[in-house]
Amino acid sequence: MMIATPRPVHDANATAGGGLGKLPEWDLSDLYTAPDAPEVARDLDWLEKACAGFASDYEGKLAGLDAEGMLDCIRRYERIEAVAGRIMSYAGLRYYQNTVDATRAKFMSDCQDKVTDFTTPLVFFSLEFNRIEDAAYDRLFTANAEIGRYKPVFDRMRAMRPHQLSDDLEKFLHDTSVVGASAWNKLFDETMAGLEFTVAGEDEPMSLEAVLNLLSEPERDRREAGARALAQVFGENVKLFARVHNTLAKEKEIEDRWRKMPTPQTARHLSNHVEPEVVEALRNAVVAAYPKLSHRYYALKAKWMGLDKLQVWDRNAPLPIEEKKTVGWDEAREMVMSAYADFAPEMAKIAEPFFDKGWIDAGVKPGKAPGAFAHPTVTDVHPYVLLNYLGKPRDVMTLAHELGHGVHQVLAAPQGEMLASTPLTLAETASVFGEMLTFRRLLAQAKTPNERKTLLAGKVEDMINTVVRQIAFYDFECKLHAARRAGELTPEDINTLWMSIQGESLGPVFEFMDGYETFWSYIPHFVHSPFYVYAYAFGDGLVNALYAAYEEGLPGFEEKYFEMLKAGGSKHHKDLLAPFGLDASDPTFWDKGLSMIAGMIDELEAMED
Repeated sequence: MMIATPRPVHDANATAGGGLGKLPEWDLSDLYTAPDAPEVARDLDWLEKACAGFASDYEGKLAGLDAEGMLDCIRRYERIEAVAGRIMSYAGLRYYQNTVDATRAKFMSDCQDKVTDFTTPLVFFSLEFNRIEDAAYDRLFTANAEIGRYKPVFDRMRAMRPHQLSDDLEKFLHDTSVVGASAWNKLFDETMAGLEFTVAGEDEPMSLEAVLNLLSEPERDRREAGARALAQVFGENVKLFARVHNTLAKEKEIEDRWRKMPTPQTARHLSNHVEPEVVEALRNAVVAAYPKLSHRYYALKAKWMGLDKLQVWDRNAPLPIEEKKTVGWDEAREMVMSAYADFAPEMAKIAEPFFDKGWIDAGVKPGKAPGAFAHPTVTDVHPYVLLNYLGKPRDVMTLAHELGHGVHQVLAAPQGEMLASTPLTLAETASVFGEMLTFRRLLAQAKTPNERKTLLAGKVEDMINTVVRQIAFYDFECKLHAARRAGELTPEDINTLWMSIQGESLGPVFEFMDGYETFWSYIPHFVHSPFYVYAYAFGDGLVNALYAAYEEGLPGFEEKYFEMLKAGGSKHHKDLLAPFGLDASDPTFWDKGLSMIAGMIDELEAMED
């Protein structure tokens, strides 16, 4: 069963500004009107009975079902996933609106406990399904088109066959999940949301989101003050964060060992339906490109800023020529919607309800989860987008990004609960493409060389953050999990692993302040979704290759693009990319995307001549 609280799909840099206009808030009533609404109790009651009934009707009998009987079984299972997903989506989204509200945290925990208990009888389903003989399995899914459309789901399920444990052990792991990783996830989220930072020059203590925002302010002393405040608080809490990471990494090592996973990354590759050699090719291509991407760009940025060395608080600083600008909400909406409509009116039409029907929660509020994400909820409702919108141009790109996720999720929803969800490697496609559309529109409208330079530099920095930084994060995780297998890691051990990848990825122009070694501690992906981060680089490279095909005038591109999004998780990346003449398993594929970033840096260097 894949029942969980919503996870951030994209974690954006915080930004700031004033005079934003009226920011939208979520209306969660399309899920439930209130925690004590009778529909919540009704659905929980239904779920308990439906799970027990499903187990009674099918446990020990899957191998004997014909195609018609198996189709009925799958549809009942899918309905259970939809109801459980609706309950947990509502509980999770309310919680992320205010993670320090004890009543919201209790409601989510209570729902998680009940859903876990109710779905325990379903653990047999995947285990027993995977024991069906190959010949019988093939006959089932070639019997007719109705059951045949579900084959990709069960092909992915059967990829876990070599790593399957006994029925009793699988049930034990399912039952203990609420006091395992999910409990440590909540501890991390609540701790992060509750941190307060005393920043030199600021009158009041600040939240994590607000301090991260300072790192992109034009005043260098404010950026430094923000960075030093982060380092101080992270340092004060580093023992707790080290405990979280040690525990989660050890828990993963134990489960991986029992499942005979050859590497810590294997489970993520299997869930992403991507071959390890494809990820390795991506990783190697990006690392080889560090000198011509991040090293070269940051050296250029140091020159623009009149500095011999960059400090960590300069990495996301605006250019000296950049005018400080606050983008109001209505203006941001128009920028993104116009870019979407220019590409395809249908895309803007799908995006419109997000603004008008309470599907976006945009404002920064006490206790609200940091960053940004799009959560698909369930296929018979609609997605919800969370932002922390504070009015900088990068916030506009975050809106374009998350709205792209939302459009993708809406288009894939007709696939149904079991087929709509895309692997993480493909989940970033529409979001990064939406960013690219918005960026290209703004670039085309640039009125001066300085405006064009500012836009190009901002996009290069975003792409470096998405590609270079995320692959560096992936390398850090690989080192962390490998080291944890040899024993408990002290905070200093983890700090050393973190710093071992910083200079390599960012380049020799950087100096690192005391305290930066603890900055691994606030990145949620390491806690929530180990090895998630390479999906960002995968998505960016894929979209760069797609966008190149679009710019080259590939016939029928828009139609092919929408068909790709509508496929959801029903096709492998090789099949989805084939209509565009692209193949991610080709070693040269990733060089195309990296060349686009290098080309933008070429243009920026040419502006210096």
